Amino acid sequence: MPVTTPSRPYTLADFDFELPAELIAQHPAPERSASRLLDATGAQPVDRVFRDLPALLEPGDLLVFNDTRVIKARLLGAKASGGAVEALVERVLPPREALVHLRASKSPRPGSRVRFISADAASSFDAEVLGRGGPGGSLFHLRFPADPFALLERHGHVPLPPYITHPDTAEDERRYQTVFAKNPGAVAAPTAALHFDEAVLEALRRRGVAMASVTLHVGAGTFQPVRSENIAEHRMHSEWFEVPQATVDAIAATHAAGCRVVGVGTTTLRALESAALGGALVAGARETDIFITPGFAFRVVDRLITNFHLPKSTLMMLVSAFAGHERVMALYAHAIRARYRFFSYGDAMLLERGTAGAAA
Repeated sequence: MPVTTPSRPYTLADFDFELPAELIAQHPAPERSASRLLDATGAQPVDRVFRDLPALLEPGDLLVFNDTRVIKARLLGAKASGGAVEALVERVLPPREALVHLRASKSPRPGSRVRFISADAASSFDAEVLGRGGPGGSLFHLRFPADPFALLERHGHVPLPPYITHPDTAEDERRYQTVFAKNPGAVAAPTAALHFDEAVLEALRRRGVAMASVTLHVGAGTFQPVRSENIAEHRMHSEWFEVPQATVDAIAATHAAGCRVVGVGTTTLRALESAALGGALVAGARETDIFITPGFAFRVVDRLITNFHLPKSTLMMLVSAFAGHERVMALYAHAIRARYRFFSYGDAMLLERGTAGAAA
């Protein structure tokens, strides 16, 4: 992994901050692009609105989006014995299987069946438990009776993050999804992209800003806490991603012209920087468990649009690596004072890559 030496050793406590509970956004802004945008590209942060973004970019800049589509990955049901079951699909496997997080009073045995019931209780389906799977056998391997994506769409719930306390609604089905979502497979939204609407996209086109995409299917592990004070001991979950050749070519052309690559969200950044770990950006599909902490040498992304993240999270470490730890902590303090809204349905900021994060 390309790294430089951090200015000092960092521990988990370095990424902690006090966040008033009322700043955790429980619902999206009335309009996608009406959310706030903290412009952190200059010496001093500037409070803006997200629809101001086109004016902050230059003709020839390239925005890269994650076009993953959130699936209704949360299922509710019961075992044959009658015990309640809650499942969160982590990954769909061909042809009709899935790896799931499963909560039950007693773990179901291989060969047993679990019945999942639709939100309106009008229909159900049975899934067969094949055994355990995933890292360390932490997940359950299920076989579905038909196409899992179709069954999830009919019977599943929107997999809202644990800090959103209301049950999923029609609003969540519409707004916990980007306007350009295409490839199904994510169990959490690429939240920085939730602020884009057609009006902003059209304004970007008129501005001469180019656009490209990657796909990274966000897993539930994105909410996995870091439990060790020594952050080097943390192991990231694995996620599937794909970088098309057209995106590699667009990035090369952008940099050759002296323009900037703007990653929309940490998932886009993780995909691009994972694909460039060997030095050059390489197209293709593969898995990544990249863990980006201060000292990482970024090779692709010059600017980052991102939401405000949880204290002590791997995403706090990533943005600190990108823009500088002291800078990011000061920006978060400003955001709290200015009453920005945090996490998935919250506001966004635009970051410039710090010199410490540049590849040699």
